[in-house]
Amino acid sequence: MPFLTEPEPQRGVPIFVLPGIRRVVARNPSVMTYQGTNTYLIEVDDGLVVLDPGPKDMEHVREVIEAAGSTPIRHIVLTHTHSDHWGAAAALAQATGAPVAGYKISEKPGFTPDLGLDHGEVIAGLTALHTPGHAADHLCFEHFLPDGTKILFSGDHVMSWSSSIVSPPDGDMLDYYRSLELLLARDEVFYLSGHGPLLADPRALVRELLAHRQFRERTILAELEQQDWVVAALSAKLYDKTDPFLKAAAQRNVLAHMLKLKAEGYVEEHEPDTTPHPDTLIITPPPGVQDESGGEFATMRADALRRFGMVAARA
Repeated sequence: MPFLTEPEPQRGVPIFVLPGIRRVVARNPSVMTYQGTNTYLIEVDDGLVVLDPGPKDMEHVREVIEAAGSTPIRHIVLTHTHSDHWGAAAALAQATGAPVAGYKISEKPGFTPDLGLDHGEVIAGLTALHTPGHAADHLCFEHFLPDGTKILFSGDHVMSWSSSIVSPPDGDMLDYYRSLELLLARDEVFYLSGHGPLLADPRALVRELLAHRQFRERTILAELEQQDWVVAALSAKLYDKTDPFLKAAAQRNVLAHMLKLKAEGYVEEHEPDTTPHPDTLIITPPPGVQDESGGEFATMRADALRRFGMVAARA
Protein backbone atom coordinates (compact mmCIF):
# COMPACT_ATOMS: atom_id res chain seq x y z
CA MET A 1 0.00 0.00 0.00
CA PRO A 2 1.23 3.54 -0.74
CA PHE A 3 1.97 4.60 2.82
CA LEU A 4 3.85 7.83 3.47
CA THR A 5 6.86 8.63 5.62
CA GLU A 6 8.14 11.84 7.06
CA PRO A 7 11.28 12.91 8.93
CA GLU A 8 10.96 13.38 12.66
CA PRO A 9 8.99 16.60 13.08
CA GLN A 10 10.20 19.48 15.17
CA ARG A 11 8.93 19.07 18.72
CA GLY A 12 7.19 21.67 20.79
CA VAL A 13 6.25 24.04 17.98
CA PRO A 14 3.16 24.42 15.79
CA ILE A 15 3.73 23.11 12.27
CA PHE A 16 1.73 24.57 9.37
CA VAL A 17 -0.41 21.92 7.66
CA LEU A 18 -3.05 23.74 5.61
CA PRO A 19 -4.53 27.25 5.74
CA GLY A 20 -6.01 27.70 9.19
CA ILE A 21 -4.61 24.40 10.51
CA ARG A 22 -1.44 23.67 12.46
CA ARG A 23 -0.29 20.59 14.35
CA VAL A 24 1.82 19.97 17.41
CA VAL A 25 3.25 16.45 17.39
CA ALA A 26 3.32 14.80 20.80
CA ARG A 27 6.47 13.26 22.20
CA ASN A 28 5.13 9.68 22.09
CA PRO A 29 6.76 8.02 19.06
CA SER A 30 6.50 4.22 18.85
CA VAL A 31 5.85 1.37 16.46
CA MET A 32 2.13 2.01 17.02
CA THR A 33 2.07 5.84 16.97
CA TYR A 34 4.75 6.59 14.34
CA GLN A 35 6.34 10.00 15.10
CA GLY A 36 3.71 10.73 17.75
CA THR A 37 0.10 11.84 18.03
CA ASN A 38 -0.94 14.81 15.91
CA THR A 39 -2.72 17.48 17.95
CA TYR A 40 -4.41 19.86 15.52
CA LEU A 41 -5.13 23.54 16.15
CA ILE A 42 -7.94 24.65 13.85
CA GLU A 43 -8.84 28.30 13.40
CA VAL A 44 -12.54 29.08 13.80
CA ASP A 45 -14.46 32.37 13.95
CA ASP A 46 -14.11 32.89 17.69
CA GLY A 47 -10.77 31.23 18.39
CA LEU A 48 -9.33 27.74 18.06
CA VAL A 49 -10.49 24.15 18.18
CA VAL A 50 -7.97 21.62 19.49
CA LEU A 51 -8.56 18.24 17.85
CA ASP A 52 -7.07 15.30 19.78
CA PRO A 53 -5.22 16.86 22.73
CA GLY A 54 -2.80 13.91 22.81
CA PRO A 55 -1.34 11.72 25.55
CA LYS A 56 -1.26 12.52 29.26
CA ASP A 57 1.89 14.63 29.14
CA MET A 58 2.01 18.04 30.78
CA GLU A 59 4.87 19.13 28.53
CA HIS A 60 2.67 18.49 25.50
CA VAL A 61 -0.23 20.36 27.13
CA ARG A 62 2.06 23.32 27.74
CA GLU A 63 3.25 23.23 24.13
CA VAL A 64 -0.32 23.20 22.80
CA ILE A 65 -1.23 26.19 24.97
CA GLU A 66 1.88 28.04 23.84
CA ALA A 67 1.05 27.26 20.21
CA ALA A 68 -2.37 28.83 20.69
CA GLY A 69 -0.75 32.01 21.98
CA SER A 70 -3.27 34.76 22.65
CA THR A 71 -6.01 33.04 20.63
CA PRO A 72 -8.52 31.36 22.96
CA ILE A 73 -9.12 27.62 22.73
CA ARG A 74 -12.90 27.32 22.49
CA HIS A 75 -13.38 23.56 22.10
CA ILE A 76 -11.41 20.36 22.63
CA VAL A 77 -12.61 17.67 20.22
CA LEU A 78 -11.77 13.95 20.29
CA THR A 79 -11.64 11.52 17.41
CA HIS A 80 -11.73 8.70 19.99
CA THR A 81 -10.80 7.92 23.57
CA HIS A 82 -7.63 5.88 23.17
CA SER A 83 -5.10 7.28 25.60
CA ASP A 84 -2.70 8.65 23.02
CA HIS A 85 -5.48 10.96 21.77
CA TRP A 86 -7.57 11.55 24.91
CA GLY A 87 -5.03 11.49 27.74
CA ALA A 88 -4.36 15.25 27.85
CA ALA A 89 -8.02 16.26 27.58
CA ALA A 90 -8.65 16.86 31.28
CA ALA A 91 -5.50 18.93 31.82
CA LEU A 92 -6.08 21.02 28.71
CA ALA A 93 -9.72 21.58 29.63
CA GLN A 94 -8.75 22.66 33.13
CA ALA A 95 -6.13 25.06 31.79
CA THR A 96 -8.37 26.64 29.15
CA GLY A 97 -11.94 26.19 30.37
CA ALA A 98 -12.85 24.66 27.01
CA PRO A 99 -15.46 21.88 26.91
CA VAL A 100 -14.48 18.43 25.64
CA ALA A 101 -16.53 17.02 22.75
CA GLY A 102 -16.54 13.40 21.59
CA TYR A 103 -18.81 10.60 20.54
CA LYS A 104 -21.96 10.48 22.67
CA ILE A 105 -21.16 7.00 24.01
CA SER A 106 -17.63 6.96 25.37
CA GLU A 107 -15.64 3.74 25.51
CA LYS A 108 -13.37 5.16 28.22
CA PRO A 109 -14.56 4.00 31.65
CA GLY A 110 -15.41 6.95 33.87
CA PHE A 111 -15.29 9.52 31.08
CA THR A 112 -18.27 11.28 29.56
CA PRO A 113 -17.68 14.14 27.10
CA ASP A 114 -19.06 17.55 28.02
CA LEU A 115 -20.58 17.64 24.54
CA GLY A 116 -21.73 14.28 23.18
CA LEU A 117 -21.78 14.10 19.40
CA ASP A 118 -23.73 11.85 17.08
CA HIS A 119 -23.20 11.11 13.40
CA GLY A 120 -23.87 14.23 11.31
CA GLU A 121 -23.77 16.72 14.17
CA VAL A 122 -21.70 19.87 13.78
CA ILE A 123 -19.42 21.51 16.31
CA ALA A 124 -17.43 24.66 15.54
CA GLY A 125 -17.65 23.98 11.80
CA LEU A 126 -16.63 20.32 12.11
CA THR A 127 -19.16 17.71 11.01
CA ALA A 128 -18.89 14.45 12.94
CA LEU A 129 -18.92 11.11 11.10
CA HIS A 130 -19.26 8.04 13.29
CA THR A 131 -16.63 5.62 12.00
CA PRO A 132 -16.32 2.68 14.41
CA GLY A 133 -13.89 -0.12 13.71
CA HIS A 134 -10.58 0.89 15.21
CA ALA A 135 -12.59 2.11 18.21
CA ALA A 136 -16.31 1.96 18.90
CA ASP A 137 -16.41 5.68 19.73
CA HIS A 138 -14.34 6.80 16.75
CA LEU A 139 -15.32 9.95 14.89
CA CYS A 140 -13.91 11.50 11.73
CA PHE A 141 -14.62 15.17 11.07
CA GLU A 142 -15.44 16.95 7.82
CA HIS A 143 -14.01 20.46 7.59
CA PHE A 144 -13.89 23.16 4.94
CA LEU A 145 -10.77 25.27 4.37
CA PRO A 146 -11.14 29.03 3.80
CA ASP A 147 -11.16 28.48 0.02
CA GLY A 148 -13.93 25.87 0.26
CA THR A 149 -11.73 22.79 -0.09
CA LYS A 150 -13.27 19.88 1.82
CA ILE A 151 -10.96 17.84 4.02
CA LEU A 152 -11.35 15.11 6.62
CA PHE A 153 -9.73 14.69 10.00
CA SER A 154 -9.54 10.91 9.85
CA GLY A 155 -8.12 10.10 13.29
CA ASP A 156 -6.84 6.54 13.47
CA HIS A 157 -9.47 5.16 11.10
CA VAL A 158 -7.39 5.96 8.00
CA MET A 159 -3.77 6.99 8.50
CA SER A 160 -1.20 8.04 5.94
CA TRP A 161 1.64 6.00 7.45
CA SER A 162 0.09 2.61 8.31
CA SER A 163 -3.06 0.53 8.53
CA SER A 164 -5.01 0.58 11.80
CA ILE A 165 -5.13 -2.09 14.47
CA VAL A 166 -8.60 -3.51 15.10
CA SER A 167 -8.52 -4.90 18.64
CA PRO A 168 -11.70 -6.48 20.05
CA PRO A 169 -13.93 -5.89 21.84
CA ASP A 170 -13.74 -2.10 21.31
CA GLY A 171 -12.39 -2.71 17.83
CA ASP A 172 -14.74 -4.47 15.42
CA MET A 173 -13.76 -5.64 11.94
CA LEU A 174 -17.29 -5.60 10.53
CA ASP A 175 -17.67 -2.00 11.68
CA TYR A 176 -14.25 -1.22 10.21
CA TYR A 177 -15.34 -2.49 6.79
CA ARG A 178 -18.52 -0.43 6.91
CA SER A 179 -16.69 2.70 8.01
CA LEU A 180 -14.20 2.37 5.14
CA GLU A 181 -17.13 1.99 2.74
CA LEU A 182 -18.67 5.14 4.22
CA LEU A 183 -15.52 7.11 3.37
CA LEU A 184 -15.34 5.66 -0.14
CA ALA A 185 -18.65 7.33 -0.89
CA ARG A 186 -17.30 10.74 0.11
CA ASP A 187 -15.16 13.28 -1.74
CA GLU A 188 -12.74 14.97 0.67
CA VAL A 189 -9.56 16.18 -1.05
CA PHE A 190 -7.16 15.65 1.86
CA TYR A 191 -7.12 13.55 5.03
CA LEU A 192 -5.34 14.68 8.19
CA SER A 193 -4.83 11.64 10.36
CA GLY A 194 -4.02 11.05 14.01
CA HIS A 195 -0.44 10.08 13.18
CA GLY A 196 1.74 10.87 10.19
CA PRO A 197 1.64 13.47 7.41
CA LEU A 198 -1.15 14.85 5.25
CA LEU A 199 -2.70 12.35 2.82
CA ALA A 200 -3.61 13.49 -0.69
CA ASP A 201 -5.81 11.32 -2.97
CA PRO A 202 -7.15 9.60 0.15
CA ARG A 203 -9.78 7.41 -1.46
CA ALA A 204 -7.07 5.46 -3.29
CA LEU A 205 -5.65 4.43 0.07
CA VAL A 206 -9.12 3.71 1.50
CA ARG A 207 -9.78 1.36 -1.42
CA GLU A 208 -6.47 -0.41 -0.80
CA LEU A 209 -7.09 -0.70 2.92
CA LEU A 210 -10.45 -2.34 2.30
CA ALA A 211 -9.03 -4.61 -0.41
CA HIS A 212 -6.19 -5.63 1.91
CA ARG A 213 -8.61 -6.60 4.68
CA GLN A 214 -10.78 -8.52 2.23
CA PHE A 215 -7.72 -10.39 0.95
CA ARG A 216 -6.69 -11.21 4.52
CA GLU A 217 -10.19 -12.49 5.23
CA ARG A 218 -10.14 -14.76 2.18
CA THR A 219 -6.77 -16.11 3.30
CA ILE A 220 -8.09 -16.83 6.78
CA LEU A 221 -11.15 -18.58 5.37
CA ALA A 222 -8.95 -20.72 3.11
CA GLU A 223 -6.87 -21.78 6.11
CA LEU A 224 -9.97 -22.57 8.16
CA GLU A 225 -11.35 -24.72 5.37
CA GLN A 226 -8.33 -26.97 5.87
CA GLN A 227 -8.33 -27.16 9.67
CA ASP A 228 -9.24 -25.39 12.90
CA TRP A 229 -6.84 -22.65 13.94
CA VAL A 230 -5.78 -21.02 17.16
CA VAL A 231 -5.42 -17.24 16.88
CA ALA A 232 -1.70 -17.07 17.74
CA ALA A 233 -0.71 -19.94 15.42
CA LEU A 234 -2.65 -18.56 12.46
CA SER A 235 -1.25 -15.08 13.05
CA ALA A 236 2.28 -16.46 13.05
CA LYS A 237 1.63 -18.20 9.74
CA LEU A 238 0.05 -15.20 8.01
CA TYR A 239 2.18 -12.34 9.35
CA ASP A 240 5.95 -12.19 9.04
CA LYS A 241 6.58 -10.10 12.15
CA THR A 242 9.60 -10.14 14.43
CA ASP A 243 8.86 -7.17 16.68
CA PRO A 244 6.92 -8.43 19.73
CA PHE A 245 4.65 -5.37 19.63
CA LEU A 246 3.76 -6.05 16.00
CA LYS A 247 3.20 -9.73 16.75
CA ALA A 248 0.66 -8.63 19.35
CA ALA A 249 -1.05 -6.25 16.90
CA ALA A 250 -1.21 -9.00 14.26
CA GLN A 251 -2.88 -11.37 16.72
CA ARG A 252 -5.49 -8.71 17.56
CA ASN A 253 -6.27 -8.22 13.86
CA VAL A 254 -6.59 -11.97 13.25
CA LEU A 255 -8.96 -12.27 16.20
CA ALA A 256 -11.03 -9.38 14.82
CA HIS A 257 -11.32 -11.17 11.46
CA MET A 258 -12.30 -14.42 13.17
CA LEU A 259 -15.01 -12.68 15.19
CA LYS A 260 -16.37 -10.98 12.06
CA LEU A 261 -16.59 -14.33 10.28
CA LYS A 262 -18.27 -15.81 13.36
CA ALA A 263 -20.85 -13.02 13.43
CA GLU A 264 -21.56 -13.65 9.75
CA GLY A 265 -22.11 -17.36 10.34
CA TYR A 266 -19.03 -18.68 8.55
CA VAL A 267 -17.01 -19.90 11.52
CA GLU A 268 -17.63 -21.03 15.07
CA GLU A 269 -15.55 -20.88 18.21
CA HIS A 270 -14.31 -24.10 19.79
CA GLU A 271 -12.61 -24.91 23.07
CA PRO A 272 -9.42 -22.84 23.44
CA ASP A 273 -5.94 -24.26 23.27
CA THR A 274 -4.18 -24.87 26.58
CA THR A 275 -0.56 -24.54 25.47
CA PRO A 276 0.61 -21.01 24.60
CA HIS A 277 2.15 -20.54 21.17
CA PRO A 278 5.83 -19.45 21.35
CA ASP A 279 4.86 -16.01 20.01
CA THR A 280 2.45 -15.54 22.89
CA LEU A 281 5.24 -16.04 25.40
CA ILE A 282 7.22 -13.10 24.05
CA ILE A 283 4.53 -10.60 23.08
CA THR A 284 4.10 -7.40 25.01
CA PRO A 285 1.13 -5.05 24.76
CA PRO A 286 2.08 -2.36 22.25
CA PRO A 287 3.13 0.92 23.88
CA GLY A 288 0.25 3.28 24.45
CA VAL A 289 -2.43 0.58 24.29
CA GLN A 290 -1.85 -1.38 27.50
CA ASP A 291 -5.04 0.06 28.96
CA GLU A 292 -7.03 -0.04 25.72
CA SER A 293 -9.40 -2.67 24.36
CA GLY A 294 -7.75 -6.07 24.56
CA GLY A 295 -4.44 -4.48 25.54
CA GLU A 296 -4.14 -5.99 29.00
CA PHE A 297 -1.55 -8.74 29.00
CA ALA A 298 -3.87 -11.34 30.54
CA THR A 299 -6.54 -10.60 27.91
CA MET A 300 -4.05 -10.79 25.06
CA ARG A 301 -2.71 -14.09 26.29
CA ALA A 302 -6.18 -15.61 26.70
CA ASP A 303 -7.35 -14.33 23.31
CA ALA A 304 -4.26 -15.80 21.63
CA LEU A 305 -5.45 -19.27 22.75
CA ARG A 306 -8.91 -18.94 21.23
CA ARG A 307 -9.69 -21.56 18.59
CA PHE A 308 -11.99 -21.24 15.57
CA GLY A 309 -13.20 -23.54 12.82
CA MET A 310 -15.65 -23.55 9.94
CA VAL A 311 -19.32 -23.99 10.72
CA ALA A 312 -20.10 -27.64 9.95
CA ALA A 313 -22.63 -26.83 7.22
CA ARG A 314 -20.02 -24.70 5.42
CA ALA A 315 -16.99 -26.92 5.89
